[in-house]
Amino acid sequence: MPRRCTLVPMLMIIMLPFLLTFALPARAPGDTLLKTPFARIQDQARGTKVRWYMFGGWAHVNSWVDTYAAAEMKKRHDIDLVRVPMDAGVFINKLLNEKAAGRKTGSIDLLWINGENFKNAREADLLFGPFAGRLPNVQKYVDPDSITHDFGFPVAGYEAPFGRAQFVFEYDTARIQTPPKTIPELKAWIMAHPGSFTYPQPPDFTGSAFIRHVFYAVTGGHEQYMAGWNPDLFAQKAPLLWSWLNAIAPFLWQKGQTYPKDSAFLDTLFSRGEAAFSMSYHPPHAQNLILQKAYPETVKTFVLEDGSIFNTHFTAIPFNAPNKAGAMVLANFLISVDAQLSKYIPENWGDFPALDMDRLSAQDKNRFQAVDLGTATLKPGQLAAVAVPEIPAAYLEALEQGWKEHVLDK
Repeated sequence: MPRRCTLVPMLMIIMLPFLLTFALPARAPGDTLLKTPFARIQDQARGTKVRWYMFGGWAHVNSWVDTYAAAEMKKRHDIDLVRVPMDAGVFINKLLNEKAAGRKTGSIDLLWINGENFKNAREADLLFGPFAGRLPNVQKYVDPDSITHDFGFPVAGYEAPFGRAQFVFEYDTARIQTPPKTIPELKAWIMAHPGSFTYPQPPDFTGSAFIRHVFYAVTGGHEQYMAGWNPDLFAQKAPLLWSWLNAIAPFLWQKGQTYPKDSAFLDTLFSRGEAAFSMSYHPPHAQNLILQKAYPETVKTFVLEDGSIFNTHFTAIPFNAPNKAGAMVLANFLISVDAQLSKYIPENWGDFPALDMDRLSAQDKNRFQAVDLGTATLKPGQLAAVAVPEIPAAYLEALEQGWKEHVLDK
Protein backbone atom coordinates (compact mmCIF):
# COMPACT_ATOMS: atom_id res chain seq x y z
CA MET A 1 0.00 0.00 0.00
CA PRO A 2 1.56 3.29 -1.08
CA ARG A 3 2.45 5.71 1.73
CA ARG A 4 0.13 8.78 1.82
CA CYS A 5 1.88 12.07 1.15
CA THR A 6 1.44 14.38 4.17
CA LEU A 7 3.51 17.32 2.88
CA VAL A 8 0.72 19.16 1.03
CA PRO A 9 -1.85 18.89 3.83
CA MET A 10 0.74 20.04 6.34
CA LEU A 11 1.61 23.04 4.18
CA MET A 12 -2.08 23.88 3.83
CA ILE A 13 -2.52 23.83 7.60
CA ILE A 14 0.51 26.08 8.05
CA MET A 15 -0.58 28.48 5.29
CA LEU A 16 -4.32 28.53 6.12
CA PRO A 17 -4.24 31.55 8.49
CA PHE A 18 -2.34 33.58 5.90
CA LEU A 19 -4.71 32.56 3.11
CA LEU A 20 -7.74 33.50 5.19
CA THR A 21 -6.21 36.88 5.93
CA PHE A 22 -6.35 37.72 2.23
CA ALA A 23 -9.63 35.90 1.51
CA LEU A 24 -11.79 37.41 4.29
CA PRO A 25 -12.06 40.79 6.03
CA ALA A 26 -10.24 40.70 9.34
CA ARG A 27 -12.60 40.45 12.31
CA ALA A 28 -11.42 42.83 14.98
CA PRO A 29 -12.38 41.71 18.47
CA GLY A 30 -14.20 44.18 20.72
CA ASP A 31 -11.07 45.28 22.57
CA THR A 32 -9.37 46.39 19.33
CA LEU A 33 -12.45 47.45 17.35
CA LEU A 34 -12.26 50.98 18.69
CA LYS A 35 -8.82 51.36 17.12
CA THR A 36 -9.90 49.89 13.76
CA PRO A 37 -10.43 52.26 10.79
CA PHE A 38 -14.15 52.67 10.14
CA ALA A 39 -13.84 51.46 6.54
CA ARG A 40 -12.44 48.20 7.91
CA ILE A 41 -15.34 47.99 10.39
CA GLN A 42 -17.78 48.38 7.49
CA ASP A 43 -16.04 45.56 5.64
CA GLN A 44 -16.21 43.37 8.70
CA ALA A 45 -19.94 44.04 9.13
CA ARG A 46 -20.86 43.28 5.53
CA GLY A 47 -23.03 40.21 5.17
CA THR A 48 -23.96 40.10 8.87
CA LYS A 49 -27.15 40.50 10.88
CA VAL A 50 -27.76 43.27 13.44
CA ARG A 51 -30.42 42.81 16.11
CA TRP A 52 -31.72 46.18 17.31
CA TYR A 53 -33.65 46.03 20.59
CA MET A 54 -36.02 48.97 20.94
CA PHE A 55 -39.39 50.13 22.21
CA GLY A 56 -42.03 48.62 19.95
CA GLY A 57 -45.17 50.49 20.96
CA TRP A 58 -45.35 52.92 18.03
CA ALA A 59 -46.55 51.40 14.76
CA HIS A 60 -45.21 54.21 12.58
CA VAL A 61 -41.75 53.95 14.17
CA ASN A 62 -41.72 50.18 13.73
CA SER A 63 -42.69 50.67 10.09
CA TRP A 64 -39.86 53.16 9.52
CA VAL A 65 -37.31 50.75 10.96
CA ASP A 66 -38.67 47.69 9.15
CA THR A 67 -38.97 49.40 5.77
CA TYR A 68 -36.68 52.41 5.27
CA ALA A 69 -33.88 51.64 7.73
CA ALA A 70 -33.78 47.92 6.97
CA ALA A 71 -33.82 48.48 3.21
CA GLU A 72 -31.06 51.10 3.36
CA MET A 73 -28.83 48.95 5.58
CA LYS A 74 -29.20 46.05 3.17
CA LYS A 75 -28.55 48.22 0.11
CA ARG A 76 -25.64 50.21 1.51
CA HIS A 77 -23.91 47.61 3.69
CA ASP A 78 -25.45 44.19 2.95
CA ILE A 79 -26.54 44.06 6.60
CA ASP A 80 -29.80 42.40 7.66
CA LEU A 81 -31.47 44.63 10.24
CA VAL A 82 -33.74 42.80 12.68
CA ARG A 83 -35.91 44.91 14.98
CA VAL A 84 -36.65 43.26 18.33
CA PRO A 85 -39.40 45.02 20.34
CA MET A 86 -38.63 45.17 24.05
CA ASP A 87 -39.05 47.83 26.73
CA ALA A 88 -35.79 49.34 27.94
CA GLY A 89 -36.20 48.19 31.52
CA VAL A 90 -36.61 44.62 30.30
CA PHE A 91 -33.47 44.55 28.17
CA ILE A 92 -31.47 46.18 30.96
CA ASN A 93 -32.52 43.32 33.25
CA LYS A 94 -31.63 40.86 30.51
CA LEU A 95 -28.13 42.30 30.28
CA LEU A 96 -27.76 42.33 34.05
CA ASN A 97 -28.63 38.63 34.16
CA GLU A 98 -26.17 37.86 31.33
CA LYS A 99 -23.44 39.83 33.11
CA ALA A 100 -24.06 37.93 36.35
CA ALA A 101 -24.00 34.62 34.49
CA GLY A 102 -20.71 35.49 32.77
CA ARG A 103 -22.18 35.40 29.25
CA LYS A 104 -19.53 36.99 27.07
CA THR A 105 -21.67 36.71 23.94
CA GLY A 106 -25.31 37.73 24.14
CA SER A 107 -28.07 38.27 21.57
CA ILE A 108 -28.42 42.08 21.47
CA ASP A 109 -26.32 44.13 19.06
CA LEU A 110 -27.78 47.62 19.47
CA LEU A 111 -30.09 49.32 21.99
CA TRP A 112 -32.40 52.33 21.78
CA ILE A 113 -31.75 53.89 25.16
CA ASN A 114 -31.50 57.04 27.26
CA GLY A 115 -32.17 58.50 30.69
CA GLU A 116 -32.15 56.35 33.78
CA ASN A 117 -31.77 53.19 31.69
CA PHE A 118 -28.49 54.48 30.29
CA LYS A 119 -27.33 55.54 33.74
CA ASN A 120 -28.16 52.13 35.20
CA ALA A 121 -26.45 50.35 32.29
CA ARG A 122 -23.27 52.39 32.64
CA GLU A 123 -23.09 52.00 36.39
CA ALA A 124 -23.42 48.23 35.97
CA ASP A 125 -20.76 48.21 33.20
CA LEU A 126 -23.21 46.81 30.64
CA LEU A 127 -22.13 48.86 27.62
CA PHE A 128 -19.34 48.69 25.05
CA GLY A 129 -17.33 51.78 24.29
CA PRO A 130 -16.56 54.54 24.06
CA PHE A 131 -17.59 54.14 20.42
CA ALA A 132 -19.63 57.22 19.45
CA GLY A 133 -16.61 59.39 18.68
CA ARG A 134 -15.45 56.76 16.18
CA LEU A 135 -18.54 57.20 14.00
CA PRO A 136 -17.86 59.42 10.97
CA ASN A 137 -21.35 60.93 10.94
CA VAL A 138 -21.10 61.90 14.61
CA GLN A 139 -17.73 63.53 13.93
CA LYS A 140 -19.07 65.40 10.92
CA TYR A 141 -22.65 66.40 11.79
CA VAL A 142 -23.11 66.47 15.57
CA ASP A 143 -22.19 69.27 17.96
CA PRO A 144 -20.16 67.49 20.67
CA ASP A 145 -21.41 69.93 23.31
CA SER A 146 -24.98 68.76 22.66
CA ILE A 147 -24.31 65.16 23.69
CA THR A 148 -22.14 65.45 26.79
CA HIS A 149 -24.89 64.36 29.21
CA ASP A 150 -28.02 62.22 29.16
CA PHE A 151 -30.44 63.15 31.97
CA GLY A 152 -27.49 64.65 33.78
CA PHE A 153 -25.30 61.55 33.44
CA PRO A 154 -22.04 61.78 31.43
CA VAL A 155 -22.35 60.15 28.02
CA ALA A 156 -18.57 59.76 27.57
CA GLY A 157 -19.00 58.24 24.10
CA TYR A 158 -20.96 55.19 25.28
CA GLU A 159 -24.04 56.10 23.26
CA ALA A 160 -24.55 57.75 19.87
CA PRO A 161 -27.25 60.38 19.26
CA PHE A 162 -30.29 59.21 17.34
CA GLY A 163 -32.97 61.91 17.64
CA ARG A 164 -34.41 64.76 19.69
CA ALA A 165 -37.66 65.01 21.62
CA GLN A 166 -39.49 67.77 23.48
CA PHE A 167 -42.62 67.82 25.60
CA VAL A 168 -45.82 69.34 24.19
CA PHE A 169 -49.49 69.52 25.13
CA GLU A 170 -52.29 68.86 22.64
CA TYR A 171 -55.70 70.51 22.42
CA ASP A 172 -58.60 70.74 19.98
CA THR A 173 -59.19 74.27 18.74
CA ALA A 174 -62.82 73.33 18.05
CA ARG A 175 -63.29 72.93 21.83
CA ILE A 176 -60.72 75.29 23.38
CA GLN A 177 -59.69 78.57 21.83
CA THR A 178 -56.97 79.67 24.26
CA PRO A 179 -55.12 77.02 26.28
CA PRO A 180 -53.28 77.80 29.55
CA LYS A 181 -49.89 79.46 29.18
CA THR A 182 -48.24 78.62 32.51
CA ILE A 183 -48.36 76.00 35.26
CA PRO A 184 -50.41 78.34 37.54
CA GLU A 185 -52.86 78.95 34.69
CA LEU A 186 -53.09 75.21 34.07
CA LYS A 187 -53.96 74.60 37.73
CA ALA A 188 -56.66 77.28 37.60
CA TRP A 189 -58.07 75.79 34.39
CA ILE A 190 -58.19 72.27 35.88
CA MET A 191 -60.08 73.48 38.95
CA ALA A 192 -62.51 75.48 36.79
CA HIS A 193 -63.23 72.45 34.57
CA PRO A 194 -63.53 69.43 36.88
CA GLY A 195 -63.20 66.02 35.25
CA SER A 196 -61.60 67.36 32.05
CA PHE A 197 -57.90 66.88 32.76
CA THR A 198 -55.66 63.96 33.66
CA TYR A 199 -52.16 62.67 33.04
CA PRO A 200 -50.66 59.19 32.60
CA GLN A 201 -49.61 57.41 35.76
CA PRO A 202 -45.85 57.51 36.38
CA PRO A 203 -43.59 55.72 35.65
CA ASP A 204 -45.20 56.03 32.21
CA PHE A 205 -42.67 58.17 30.37
CA THR A 206 -45.12 60.92 29.41
CA GLY A 207 -46.78 61.08 32.82
CA SER A 208 -43.40 61.18 34.52
CA ALA A 209 -42.33 64.04 32.23
CA PHE A 210 -45.50 65.97 33.12
CA ILE A 211 -44.76 65.88 36.86
CA ARG A 212 -41.16 66.94 36.19
CA HIS A 213 -42.50 70.07 34.47
CA VAL A 214 -44.59 70.86 37.52
CA PHE A 215 -41.61 70.14 39.78
CA TYR A 216 -39.48 72.67 37.93
CA ALA A 217 -42.24 75.30 37.94
CA VAL A 218 -43.29 75.10 41.60
CA THR A 219 -39.78 74.81 43.08
CA GLY A 220 -37.98 77.68 41.36
CA GLY A 221 -36.71 76.28 38.05
CA HIS A 222 -34.42 73.58 36.75
CA GLU A 223 -31.02 75.20 37.32
CA GLN A 224 -30.76 74.15 40.97
CA TYR A 225 -30.92 70.46 40.04
CA MET A 226 -28.35 70.39 37.24
CA ALA A 227 -25.34 69.78 39.51
CA GLY A 228 -26.57 66.28 40.29
CA TRP A 229 -28.47 64.43 42.98
CA ASN A 230 -28.86 66.29 46.25
CA PRO A 231 -31.07 64.39 48.73
CA ASP A 232 -31.41 67.34 51.09
CA LEU A 233 -32.55 69.62 48.25
CA PHE A 234 -35.04 67.01 47.09
CA ALA A 235 -36.44 66.55 50.59
CA GLN A 236 -36.90 70.31 50.83
CA LYS A 237 -38.47 70.85 47.40
CA ALA A 238 -40.49 67.70 46.63
CA PRO A 239 -43.35 68.49 49.09
CA LEU A 240 -44.20 71.51 46.92
CA LEU A 241 -44.83 69.14 44.02
CA TRP A 242 -46.90 66.69 46.07
CA SER A 243 -49.00 69.59 47.36
CA TRP A 244 -49.69 70.87 43.82
CA LEU A 245 -50.62 67.45 42.47
CA ASN A 246 -52.82 66.58 45.45
CA ALA A 247 -54.61 69.92 45.16
CA ILE A 248 -55.71 69.18 41.59
CA ALA A 249 -56.45 65.48 42.19
CA PRO A 250 -60.17 65.89 43.13
CA PHE A 251 -60.70 67.92 39.95
CA LEU A 252 -59.16 65.34 37.59
CA TRP A 253 -60.86 62.77 35.39
CA GLN A 254 -62.38 60.10 37.63
CA LYS A 255 -61.77 62.56 40.51
CA GLY A 256 -58.14 61.42 40.61
CA GLN A 257 -59.12 57.97 41.88
CA THR A 258 -57.45 56.44 38.84
CA TYR A 259 -55.05 57.59 36.13
CA PRO A 260 -54.52 56.54 32.50
CA LYS A 261 -52.10 53.62 32.48
CA ASP A 262 -50.09 55.13 29.61
CA SER A 263 -50.04 57.95 27.09
CA ALA A 264 -51.96 55.89 24.51
CA PHE A 265 -54.89 55.63 26.91
CA LEU A 266 -54.80 59.40 27.43
CA ASP A 267 -54.82 59.87 23.65
CA THR A 268 -57.98 57.77 23.52
CA LEU A 269 -59.65 59.84 26.23
CA PHE A 270 -58.67 63.00 24.36
CA SER A 271 -59.94 61.76 21.00
CA ARG A 272 -63.28 60.80 22.62
CA GLY A 273 -63.61 64.21 24.26
CA GLU A 274 -63.32 62.85 27.81
CA ALA A 275 -60.07 64.75 28.36
CA ALA A 276 -59.57 68.31 27.14
CA PHE A 277 -55.83 67.90 26.69
CA SER A 278 -53.37 65.19 25.78
CA MET A 279 -49.61 65.40 26.00
CA SER A 280 -46.56 63.88 24.36
CA TYR A 281 -42.77 63.88 24.49
CA HIS A 282 -42.89 63.80 20.70
CA PRO A 283 -43.61 67.20 19.06
CA PRO A 284 -45.23 65.79 15.85
CA HIS A 285 -47.33 63.24 17.79
CA ALA A 286 -50.60 65.09 17.14
CA GLN A 287 -49.78 65.43 13.45
CA ASN A 288 -49.04 61.71 13.27
CA LEU A 289 -52.49 60.94 14.68
CA ILE A 290 -54.13 63.44 12.33
CA LEU A 291 -52.51 61.61 9.42
CA GLN A 292 -53.82 58.34 10.86
CA LYS A 293 -57.33 59.88 11.14
CA ALA A 294 -57.28 59.28 14.90
CA TYR A 295 -57.37 63.03 15.66
CA PRO A 296 -59.41 65.72 13.88
CA GLU A 297 -57.53 68.29 11.85
CA THR A 298 -58.47 70.97 14.38
CA VAL A 299 -55.99 69.58 16.94
CA LYS A 300 -52.92 71.71 17.68
CA THR A 301 -49.98 71.53 20.09
CA PHE A 302 -48.74 74.09 22.60
CA VAL A 303 -46.01 74.51 25.22
CA LEU A 304 -46.03 76.33 28.52
CA GLU A 305 -44.01 79.49 29.07
CA ASP A 306 -42.57 77.95 32.28
CA GLY A 307 -40.50 75.66 30.08
CA SER A 308 -40.70 72.55 27.94
CA ILE A 309 -38.33 69.69 28.73
CA PHE A 310 -36.28 68.29 25.86
CA ASN A 311 -33.86 65.39 25.53
CA THR A 312 -31.78 63.44 23.08
CA HIS A 313 -32.36 59.74 22.56
CA PHE A 314 -29.46 57.49 21.74
CA THR A 315 -28.27 54.10 20.61
CA ALA A 316 -25.80 52.02 22.60
CA ILE A 317 -23.98 48.71 22.21
CA PRO A 318 -24.08 46.03 24.95
CA PHE A 319 -20.83 44.77 26.46
CA ASN A 320 -21.49 41.31 25.01
CA ALA A 321 -22.98 42.26 21.63
CA PRO A 322 -22.17 39.48 19.15
CA ASN A 323 -21.89 41.92 16.22
CA LYS A 324 -20.32 45.11 17.54
CA ALA A 325 -19.03 46.08 14.11
CA GLY A 326 -22.51 45.82 12.58
CA ALA A 327 -23.96 47.79 15.49
CA MET A 328 -21.46 50.61 14.89
CA VAL A 329 -22.34 50.71 11.20
CA LEU A 330 -26.06 50.90 12.02
CA ALA A 331 -25.54 53.60 14.67
CA ASN A 332 -23.52 55.60 12.14
CA PHE A 333 -26.23 55.25 9.48
CA LEU A 334 -28.97 56.35 11.88
CA ILE A 335 -27.20 59.69 12.44
CA SER A 336 -26.62 60.24 8.70
CA VAL A 337 -28.27 63.15 6.90
CA ASP A 338 -30.46 60.82 4.84
CA ALA A 339 -31.73 58.80 7.81
CA GLN A 340 -32.30 61.88 9.97
CA LEU A 341 -34.20 63.57 7.16
CA SER A 342 -36.34 60.52 6.46
CA LYS A 343 -37.49 60.13 10.04
CA TYR A 344 -38.11 63.90 10.34
CA ILE A 345 -40.93 63.71 7.78
CA PRO A 346 -44.24 63.34 9.72
CA GLU A 347 -45.62 60.77 7.29
CA ASN A 348 -42.62 58.56 8.10
CA TRP A 349 -42.17 59.31 11.80
CA GLY A 350 -41.67 62.99 12.63
CA ASP A 351 -38.69 62.48 14.96
CA PHE A 352 -36.64 65.66 15.27
CA PRO A 353 -33.01 65.48 14.05
CA ALA A 354 -30.00 65.34 16.38
CA LEU A 355 -27.78 67.07 13.81
CA ASP A 356 -26.19 70.50 14.06
CA MET A 357 -27.80 72.30 11.13
CA ASP A 358 -24.84 74.68 10.90
CA ARG A 359 -22.63 71.71 10.03
CA LEU A 360 -24.75 70.75 7.01
CA SER A 361 -24.24 71.86 3.45
CA ALA A 362 -26.62 74.54 2.19
CA GLN A 363 -28.36 71.91 0.06
CA ASP A 364 -28.90 69.54 2.98
CA LYS A 365 -30.04 72.35 5.26
CA ASN A 366 -32.63 73.32 2.66
CA ARG A 367 -33.88 69.73 2.56
CA PHE A 368 -34.71 69.88 6.27
CA GLN A 369 -36.24 73.34 6.01
CA ALA A 370 -38.49 72.13 3.20
CA VAL A 371 -40.12 69.43 5.35
CA ASP A 372 -43.79 70.18 6.03
CA LEU A 373 -44.29 69.41 9.72
CA GLY A 374 -48.06 69.86 9.44
CA THR A 375 -50.44 72.36 10.96
CA ALA A 376 -50.45 70.69 14.38
CA THR A 377 -46.70 70.81 14.98
CA LEU A 378 -44.85 73.74 16.49
CA LYS A 379 -41.84 75.01 14.57
CA PRO A 380 -38.33 74.21 15.88
CA GLY A 381 -37.81 77.86 16.83
CA GLN A 382 -41.01 77.91 18.92
CA LEU A 383 -39.87 74.82 20.78
CA ALA A 384 -36.32 76.07 21.27
CA ALA A 385 -37.58 79.31 22.85
CA VAL A 386 -38.91 77.45 25.92
CA ALA A 387 -36.62 74.38 25.95
CA VAL A 388 -35.21 73.32 29.33
CA PRO A 389 -32.94 70.33 30.02
CA GLU A 390 -33.93 67.04 31.57
CA ILE A 391 -33.38 66.50 35.26
CA PRO A 392 -30.54 64.18 36.39
CA ALA A 393 -31.74 60.59 36.41
CA ALA A 394 -31.55 60.13 40.20
CA TYR A 395 -34.19 62.84 40.64
CA LEU A 396 -36.39 61.18 38.02
CA GLU A 397 -36.37 57.91 39.94
CA ALA A 398 -37.06 59.68 43.24
CA LEU A 399 -39.95 61.62 41.71
CA GLU A 400 -41.57 58.49 40.32
CA GLN A 401 -41.25 56.64 43.61
CA GLY A 402 -42.42 59.69 45.56
CA TRP A 403 -45.46 60.16 43.32
CA LYS A 404 -46.67 56.67 44.18
CA GLU A 405 -46.19 57.23 47.91
CA HIS A 406 -47.38 60.82 48.24
CA VAL A 407 -50.03 61.07 45.49
CA LEU A 408 -51.33 57.70 44.30
CA ASP A 409 -51.35 55.93 47.68
CA LYS A 410 -52.17 59.00 49.75
